[in-house]
Amino acid sequence: MVQLSVVFLGLVAASASVQAVPILEKRIAQVISDSTAKWEQACLAAGGGQQCNPLSVTAFSTLLAAAGPCDQQNAADGLVNLSKQLKSSQMLALSQIFAQQPRNSPNSVAIPYCQTAPQNAELNGLFQCQFAGSNQNSFAGGAALGAAGTIPFGRTTPVSPLGSCPANPAGPVADGQQLTDITTNPNAPGGSAAAASPAATTAKAATTAKAATTAKAQTATAAAQTAATAAPAASQASASTPAATSGFALANGQDAQALNAKFATLTASSACTAGQNACVNGGFAQCVGGKFVVTQCGATLTCAALPLVNSRGTSITCTTTADAAARISATGATGGITGA
Repeated sequence: MVQLSVVFLGLVAASASVQAVPILEKRIAQVISDSTAKWEQACLAAGGGQQCNPLSVTAFSTLLAAAGPCDQQNAADGLVNLSKQLKSSQMLALSQIFAQQPRNSPNSVAIPYCQTAPQNAELNGLFQCQFAGSNQNSFAGGAALGAAGTIPFGRTTPVSPLGSCPANPAGPVADGQQLTDITTNPNAPGGSAAAASPAATTAKAATTAKAATTAKAQTATAAAQTAATAAPAASQASASTPAATSGFALANGQDAQALNAKFATLTASSACTAGQNACVNGGFAQCVGGKFVVTQCGATLTCAALPLVNSRGTSITCTTTADAAARISATGATGGITGA
């Protein structure tokens, strides 16, 4: 009888021990390059050329967990600036949707909101949605709902429903989902003509503008996503003429090769510096907490360092191997992507 009691008590203790184990919180991520892919395609179709990709990369990088609370809005301002310069209502609407894309969550909590006004009126009243798997009552950094940073700028009460945003007013977004795949309407709050313009012209942009630029958009899209057309080579050739005489084209190409060679040696466990960007195993990586957090590129793409065209330096983005090789070769650098 004593032995049975001991066994019973042991089972109770084991049961209590199991119940006391906390539920593990997961990291919620996405293919960040998908968030600006349609914007970049629209930019190429509108004639943005070499301006499109660097802005796209800068923007989607702000969706990583290590980004600051206003980095996404600042990047969206950059997208809006070029959208207005190119007079593209489609780009503008996509810029507004990007400003509302959920950011990666490091441990299943909501991400704080930016607490400053955007540069462009077209972004007034817009803020990021949250992923559905996040605890909407707890925010990164340990803040509870109602504390500073947990209510969007310009508001005095939490959003309702929690986790929603103007582009997805019904609630939070499914984990890993891109807003551009579920809506074409940023639902930007009205007021000024500029702010109302994307909402008022979305349908027109989806018909008239699309019809008017279908052939060009298809060519630009193929150029950006595959190596099946000659568009990348053609655009690079035209862009390389001024760059070739600028004195930095070759250096940019060689720097890109050196980076790609270095990236080939990296793994997710390689030592890194906070905020450092790189390519790891074909994915776009950012250093968080002393190690790389890797986000894979699209199915047909790989991460690579590319030479800038209009200034000294390089950019890191998701592209095709053939496009990366063509861009580097256009600078006069030899030896392919890595210079080998």
